[in-house]
Amino acid sequence: MSTYITADTIRTLREQQGLTQRALAEAVGVTDKAVSNWESGRGLPDISLIESLAAALGVSVAELLTGDVRQNANRAGNMLRSRFYVCPICGNVVHALGEGSFSCCGSQLISQEAEEPDEHHNATVTYLDGSWHVLIDHPMT
Repeated sequence: MSTYITADTIRTLREQQGLTQRALAEAVGVTDKAVSNWESGRGLPDISLIESLAAALGVSVAELLTGDVRQNANRAGNMLRSRFYVCPICGNVVHALGEGSFSCCGSQLISQEAEEPDEHHNATVTYLDGSWHVLIDHPMT
């Protein structure tokens, strides 16, 4: 029978975080003996502890339960890859940080290019009193 969480997962994640069994136990609100039992396979954490255990181990609940921890290797997003998709039927807008396949109202959405600003749609950006202000002098109707 497979369990909802494995001893190896808890031990590996705890060691990756540089935590002792006692430090993990204090973070979750149990004894270090309980953590020892979890890691040796002699017991399992109560379901009510899963959220706090995942937080203490620096993973999501899903990652904790499956043991499949994904590291995000993308350290810098590139806004130049942004794409806008507009539904031709209802006008909904989807903003994606890269290419994608989207549909709305039964229609496949096509990536839209931004229009070049004209005299009515030119943004003015100023820094005033510690805040950035963006002004577009147009009623936007």
